[in-house]
Amino acid sequence: MRRCMGTKNLHRVIAIGMLFISSISFAQKVTIEEENSLKFQAHFFEALKQKALKNYGKAIESLELCNEIDTSNFAVFFEFSKNHLELNNYFEAEQFIDKALQQEPENKYLLHHKVAILKAQRNFNKAIEVQKKIVQPQPKESEELVFLYIQNQNFDQAEVLIAKIEENAMATLRLKSFKSFLENRNAVPEKTVEIATGNSDIETLKNSYSKNKEFKIVKQILDIEAAGELFEQVYAKSKEALELFPEQPFLYKMNGLALNKLGKYNEAIAVLSIGIDFVIDNSAMEADFYEQLSISYEKLGNKSEAIKYKQRSAALRK
Repeated sequence: MRRCMGTKNLHRVIAIGMLFISSISFAQKVTIEEENSLKFQAHFFEALKQKALKNYGKAIESLELCNEIDTSNFAVFFEFSKNHLELNNYFEAEQFIDKALQQEPENKYLLHHKVAILKAQRNFNKAIEVQKKIVQPQPKESEELVFLYIQNQNFDQAEVLIAKIEENAMATLRLKSFKSFLENRNAVPEKTVEIATGNSDIETLKNSYSKNKEFKIVKQILDIEAAGELFEQVYAKSKEALELFPEQPFLYKMNGLALNKLGKYNEAIAVLSIGIDFVIDNSAMEADFYEQLSISYEKLGNKSEAIKYKQRSAALRK
């Protein structure tokens, strides 16, 4: 009987011991998880801080530390992608956003970012397909699809979509600018009168441009014509050149300048509003666009918009 009691006590001690050991092991596990969670948060917030300071390389270093702790966190992938895009590392930016989208394929913020990556690479065909995914559950996002169609020179599709948006009473001022741009594009320009400039160089350039449709040549022609205040010719030539070089912001700027000089302020706003989205890493060019927009709005009597764009232009020129 005593032996039996001893055996029972031994079993009880062993059971309690095992429970005690497992509880210690569990506590250690919880502590490690808590520590990792705190480290992850610290590295992640450091990455956000460095990105805000435009230290994108340092932000990526902090995100790499996050990734060592959690190798499948979609928020980390998203931040990786954002920082790589800022550094123009398009391959890495797209690679990381695709990893995030594997986890949340319907996330509109991820999809918007992928569109931004594709636009930065001027891959408008793929950007259009991604934007269609955004538009399907959110028709209000159709305006950006119109702009992508215009950038990709799918003008007919842009016009059809604009009509559909207007039917659903979702038109905005930006959409009206797109519509005005398309209508102006289809309009036949008035015949311009050639004015002698006294400079044989421009005739040489025009002959060269008629043979070799190169952007650098038409840019020189437009600069000379603008300097000579031949704004009807600037308008016609820049409009014609936009058919060949739709991604050159200089042409939109010169077209908008000419329209302002010719008193066609609404048309100028339409062209300038589209062209400014093609300006990348060029503060002087961006300031020129804002200056012309300021002039357009001032001439139309919209003082608040004129002041806003004038201030933006001045800030960039500093």
